[in-house]
Amino acid sequence: MGDIMSVQAGDELYNAHILALAGDIPRAGRLREPQAAADVESRLCGSRMHVELALDRQGRIADFAHETEACALGQAAVSIVARTIVGRPAAELRALRARMQAMLEQGGAPPSGAWRALRLLEGVQDYPMRHGSVMLVFRGVEQCLEQLEGNP
Repeated sequence: MGDIMSVQAGDELYNAHILALAGDIPRAGRLREPQAAADVESRLCGSRMHVELALDRQGRIADFAHETEACALGQAAVSIVARTIVGRPAAELRALRARMQAMLEQGGAPPSGAWRALRLLEGVQDYPMRHGSVMLVFRGVEQCLEQLEGNP
């Protein structure tokens, strides 16, 4: 797939890196024994997603699966998340959702560290109709975490 981190801010919205991620999405399908599941959709664009999660005893993501019907931007977001989520602490995922929302809606800094590939979606800031599709995976994960914590 090439080096997805070589993309610079200002690259066109549907660049080759976004399209490559959208065409290669790991962890598609369902888990054998999910501990939580959520169905989310973006009413603005019609994108939708089914997300399933399992946590380990330390509160880290043990497994993740999804079924996604979204534009290339939403598919790229779930592709990045699916590659990185397993082993990450639940609290990190909550913070990541907030950071992505701030990046898209307020021009905040993109995620860094393990999540730095999400900066590829920084250009979506200028396309509010696409924010919902990009945020689907983060909303789905958060809903699953709420179920696991007993706060549906």
